[in-house]
Amino acid sequence: MTKFARNKALLVKMDTAYGEDAMPTGAANAIQALNFKFEPSVGQDIGRDLILPTMGHQGVILTGNFARISYDVEVVGSGEPGTPPPYGACLRSCGMAEVVTEDEDATYNPISNGFESSSHYFINDGIKHIMLGCRGTWKLNFQPDQVARWSFTMTGLLGTISDVAMPTVDLTKFIKPVPVSKANTTYELFGYAGACETFSFDLGADIQARLLINAESIEYVDRQMTGQATMAAASLATIDWFGKAAAHETGTMEATHGKTAGNIVSFSGGKFQLGRPSYAENQKILSNQLSLMVLPDVGNDEFFVTFK
Repeated sequence: MTKFARNKALLVKMDTAYGEDAMPTGAANAIQALNFKFEPSVGQDIGRDLILPTMGHQGVILTGNFARISYDVEVVGSGEPGTPPPYGACLRSCGMAEVVTEDEDATYNPISNGFESSSHYFINDGIKHIMLGCRGTWKLNFQPDQVARWSFTMTGLLGTISDVAMPTVDLTKFIKPVPVSKANTTYELFGYAGACETFSFDLGADIQARLLINAESIEYVDRQMTGQATMAAASLATIDWFGKAAAHETGTMEATHGKTAGNIVSFSGGKFQLGRPSYAENQKILSNQLSLMVLPDVGNDEFFVTFK
């Protein structure tokens, strides 16, 4: 029977015990995603290099096997202040703590221990791949006239592969996004809210498949969070990016996307350091390209995402 590439489903549920199947369902745990890239078998191909009296390929042994999946999710809230977004499990699987204040907001910040994990089911037109103990990282990009998206990359232990019926999924909890624009989006860096062409963040989590004797796991071992911003060039009297970079200054970053309660997502950090500024041009207008390092202050506080 022909298998069609458009027929896909992604189900994600937090684990209660690491490496055990959390058994996500289409009714409760479906993720509305796009731009899938699935690597069902990642690992090492070990050549044998046997001494033989003739030439020829000797085959390989597949070892150190795990799986990886990448996908995008639109930046939206839950529709209700104080309710986590429908992809909260994805954020928590990327080493972020979730704190919910009823009727107010749900906030996520990076952590340095006690990492959670999730089970991912990826169903490719009736072929179900199970990934266990998943942990990952994300990138986030905002460009005018586009829909902002999280780009998740998840790594997991190999579960089973089986033929199944396509699940019935409930995606009603995913509300419609609003485009990035002056009307919907604000961005402020070092207290300066000038014209911004684009800004982005990269959690920079280092995810390692640790496959040992008697123990296998996917480990979150480090993060080096960075960012980028392209701002319309201004006089040095208005904002001197070059001076701030040379002086190793740090400053705040504040961004908000969305205006309607339940679909407002804010991003903040208190200690951003500039890298080496450079120039670019768009529509024959000069801009500054700014690389950013996202630094902790007292620890696990370099970046906050708040849904309200």
